[in-house]
Formats: sequence, structure tokens, C-alpha cells
Amino acid sequence: MKLKIKQNILMEHLNYVIKGVSNKNLIPILNCIKFELTNEGLYLTSTDNDIAIKTFIDKKDIESIDVTGEIVISGRYIFDIIRKLPNTIINIEEVVDSRLYIYTEKSSFYLNCNLVSDFPSIDLSDHKSPIILDQKVLKMIYNQTSFASSTQETRPILTGINFKITEDKMECTATDSYRLAKKEILLNTKVEEDINVTIPTKNLGELVKMFINDEDKVYLHIFNNKIIFKFNNIIMLSSLINGTYPDTSKLIPNQFKIMIQTNLNDIYNAIDRASLLTNETEKNTIRFESYKDEVIISSNIPEIGNVEEKISIKKQDEHDIKISFSSKYMMDALKTLESEEVHLLFNSEITPIIIKGSSNDQLTQLILPIKTY
Repeated sequence: MKLKIKQNILMEHLNYVIKGVSNKNLIPILNCIKFELTNEGLYLTSTDNDIAIKTFIDKKDIESIDVTGEIVISGRYIFDIIRKLPNTIINIEEVVDSRLYIYTEKSSFYLNCNLVSDFPSIDLSDHKSPIILDQKVLKMIYNQTSFASSTQETRPILTGINFKITEDKMECTATDSYRLAKKEILLNTKVEEDINVTIPTKNLGELVKMFINDEDKVYLHIFNNKIIFKFNNIIMLSSLINGTYPDTSKLIPNQFKIMIQTNLNDIYNAIDRASLLTNETEKNTIRFESYKDEVIISSNIPEIGNVEEKISIKKQDEHDIKISFSSKYMMDALKTLESEEVHLLFNSEITPIIIKGSSNDQLTQLILPIKTY
């Protein structure tokens, strides 16, 4: 294998595939990147058995392709070497004794290669009926739901985001059993068979970091045990989480006794200030009390002091509510809304709180109250 390529072009693609390399992996070959040079261009591939990433650099973006071939090289070392070289033309050449020679006008490196045959074979074939989304839509789904997924491995299924597709309706749900975020999307086409898969949240996070243009499409090829995302010149494979995602459909009531409407910024800032006198050991608890057209938000740390905030509200009934909840969970939920007003929906002080934006009924946030007595 022998080629010449500009540093910035190769570095752009190494930034993608390095996400599939884990230094903690005990299998040395999974810490490597595979270079496959053809007459059409250069393919880079990495995998840690949980995700796999493959990118393609077209021949028009390569200075010269002299000898085609394949090599497998330590991912972290090749990444760091290319990253620290100046933005100039880099020569990459496989030499005798399975070594890779990397050189510029003033720098040169030799790296030992691994056996190409040891690198895992990865099936990145297409599904006959992929789901097609704008990149900005998938990014929005992640941003509005991911925070509610669990970080605890005791219930692995809750560490992912559940994608449930029936006909042309897609529901994306995340929950850690204390809060829930659900986003509904209407697809352009209907699926032939219902889909219900759970994608690891951390893998989706790595995916959306690679999106460049929000208007570009991303193709979701969904299988029983994996999902493949294809966009631009990048392919990313993610494993799915085994198990049955809990049925959350009955957690969100259809009717509410108390509906409060207020300015999103006002309530967020009031809760933010009230949270200054809370602590994590008590779940950042604040008190929320409505009275006529006003809400009092308060908190206290007995040995430090207390705070009280008042905001104006609109109510659709005469009922009032006294309830406590985590300021952190409420602020996380409020940050996802894309409207000037927010609707807070209650049934009692011990039932879930539903948070919705006035102009976006497709996003629903839920948090559980905290008993303070």
C-alpha cells in the first residue's frame, strides 16, 4: 500500500473512526484501524465489537494512489501521529517486515502492522427498507431524550433510547424510572413490519457528533441485533440492547386536574436560583406551591438558609397544588422545550408531573414528585 494525502483530509476521517477504538479493550486487534486502499479511494474501519465505523475518502481527495492494498495499524498511535503533523502532504507506505512508513519533508515514523486476517469481518449490508431521517431530526431526538436514560448498568435496557415504529409513527423514549422523555416523529413512509429496538444512548451520542450538515439525510438500516447508520461517506454500526423495554404508554395520563401555563424562561430561572440552596443528598428537592395566579418556588438547607421565588401563571381551573420535585430533573426537562410557554400538568402531589411545550405536543417530559413528609 502506498499513497500521498493531505494531513487535514486524513485527520478528518481519523476523527470519525477513532470513536470505534477503545484503549480498554483486551483484544489487541480491536484497538486498531484498518486501512484499505483501492483504485476508488481509501476506506478506514474500526470496531470495538459494540460499534463499528467505516469512512471513505474518494480518490479525488487523495494526492496519489501508487499501490493499493490493506494494512491494520494501532489506532491510537496513527491518530496521534497524524494529528501532530503539520497540514502538509503525508506519504504513507507499507514497507518490508510488515511496517508502515509515514513521512513528510521533515518527519518520519515507522509503525508495526498487525495481521489483516485478524481484523474482524463486519457486515455493513443494507436493509431493504431503511428509515430515512434528516440529520437534524435524529440529533433533536437525541438532545430531547438522552438525558432521561439511565447510567446504571443494573438495568441495561434503561441505558438506551427505545425506538418504536408503527406504520408512519415513530416514538422515541428514554427513562431511568424516575423521569421519562418521549418524542414522537411522523415518518414520510410507512414500515411494513412494526419495529421495537433499543439503541445504547452513548452510541447515539457518538453518532450525532459526526453529523456535519443538518439538512443531509441519515439512513437507518434496522436489524434484529444491530442498527446501521449511513450518511455522507460514513457508516456506523451499533449493537442493540437485548431485552424488552418497559411499556411506558400507561405512565402518561390522558386527563389532568390541574394545568398551569407560564413563561418558560421565568420558571427555569426561578428554579435555577432556588436550586442554589439544595443538595444532592436530598435529591436537589424544591417545593412548588400554586395559589390563584401565582406559584411560589422555595427550598432550604437548614444550616445555610432558604430561598423563595414567585412567578406569575395562568390556570384553567381553580385547583391548587403543593408538590416537591428534583430541581435538576425539572431543569433538564425544561431545557429541551422549544417554546416560549410551558404547560405543567398535575393530578396530585404523589402522581407524575407532565411537562409540555405549548407549541410542541410531540415532546412529552415526565418527572416523579418527591415525598417530603
